[in-house]
Amino acid sequence: MNVEEEVEKLKVEIQRLGNKQDDGSYKVTFGVLFHDDRCANIFEALVGTLRAAKRRKLLTYDGELLLQGVHDNVEIVLKPTPVVAAA
Repeated sequence: MNVEEEVEKLKVEIQRLGNKQDDGSYKVTFGVLFHDDRCANIFEALVGTLRAAKRRKLLTYDGELLLQGVHDNVEIVLKPTPVVAAA
């Protein structure tokens, strides 16, 4: 699986596990993602996939490197998908 595929799967998992916000974004904590069995089976390197998604400006979270236990309560926000206006 390449990075683009992993990032797309990460977006799906954040939507599955997170809470939808009024602005269309989704919020989930790192601990919820890290401890989810399905995510553990999908992502060989969850932290690396999160960093790749952050570099692509698809999501935000505080800090650079998230560590299990220490950063379990850090909120990860998946930005809303831009709506393409019909022509």
